[in-house]
Amino acid sequence: MEKLTHIDDNGRAKMVYVGDKDDTKRTAVAEGTIKLSKETFKLIKEGNIKKGDVLSVAQIAGIMGAKKTSEIIPMCHNIFISGVDMNFMLDEKECSVHIKASAKTTGKTGIEMESLTAVSVAALTIYDMCKAVDKNMSIDNIRLLKKTGGKSGTYIIKDNS
Repeated sequence: MEKLTHIDDNGRAKMVYVGDKDDTKRTAVAEGTIKLSKETFKLIKEGNIKKGDVLSVAQIAGIMGAKKTSEIIPMCHNIFISGVDMNFMLDEKECSVHIKASAKTTGKTGIEMESLTAVSVAALTIYDMCKAVDKNMSIDNIRLLKKTGGKSGTYIIKDNS
């Protein structure tokens, strides 16, 4: 078994040194879903949630979440983010919003955590904006779909469905 890189010789947490690594172009794509009641889905779709335009606010929140990732994930490096793109797909059949975040950087460490955080914060924002009308929402299946760059190269999730 490979030694964990974020644990020192005393078994304590540490932030890994990445200063000697080469800068490479890196990308990451993550996704997640928030399931809603039919009523809540309809209110979002029609723009009738009292707190405002849910998807526009969630888009900005997701981008902000990506930018703040190193402040909330303890061992995550503060990196230069060169781009974040948020996409939302309304799924009427499932009464859900599918969220996808794509992020890019050129640097010494990956941008997976930023993409995952963007999806998480966007989903939490949708939850916050709709909780007055729907107490049964669920945030599901937040996961990394793809990452490129760095020493380990490209990773694409194997779909187990």
